[in-house]
Amino acid sequence: MCVRVEDLLTKNFSLTGVFSEIKLDQSQSEGKRPGETVKMSCVMSGFDMTEYFIHWIRQKPGRALEWIGRMDTGTDYGSSFQSCFIMTENVPSSTQYLEIRSLTPEDTAVYYCVRRDTVI
Repeated sequence: MCVRVEDLLTKNFSLTGVFSEIKLDQSQSEGKRPGETVKMSCVMSGFDMTEYFIHWIRQKPGRALEWIGRMDTGTDYGSSFQSCFIMTENVPSSTQYLEIRSLTPEDTAVYYCVRRDTVI
């Protein structure tokens, strides 16, 4: 069984003559066995991650997107993701992490970190 992680977002925008590149770079795909743990990273640049909600979502093959949770000054998890899913962050390195413990075949999906465009 495999848990896949893919890059999601590289977005350029212009604001009053200032060009800024917003990037969220995710860790590479990896295969894990049931019962193992995976820790995915999301390295952010071009903005202060402490000023935005960072969400984690996933998409299982052939299924709709599922909201896992978000981080800001705390964490908020979707009801299905409160036991084995752990979101953490390292502010100095502008990185957030999603750890999934005790993987099951049901965890096979593409996982994304996304930034909400509303400032906290």
